[in-house]
Amino acid sequence: MFQTLHSESELDHIIESNQLSFLYIAKNNCSVCHSLFPQIEEIMEHYPTIVPGYVLIDELPGIAGRFSIFSAPVLILFIEGKEYLREARIVHLDQFQEKLDRLYQHFVLSYSHSRYEH
Repeated sequence: MFQTLHSESELDHIIESNQLSFLYIAKNNCSVCHSLFPQIEEIMEHYPTIVPGYVLIDELPGIAGRFSIFSAPVLILFIEGKEYLREARIVHLDQFQEKLDRLYQHFVLSYSHSRYEH
């Protein structure tokens, strides 16, 4: 489900070419990153139109400055290329899913209404 991104151009492509995209940014030797990831994967299965990407900051250190990343993991939801939701380090899964749900429902409802207005 999650696509591992190995370059900034792959990362840009996911963000720019999808209406809904999500990045899970992790670090090697980060126990929180590795223990949280399967739970996030499970949550993301409920949102089939969100395209998820997995990034190891050790492989792409340039994104730390670009996305103002100071710790890991960092979870970012993009809607039409803009950041709408960010969680970092300690992620409360129920709160994360509630926020994601609200944004997802709002986007899906607004998008479906705007498609049928024309």
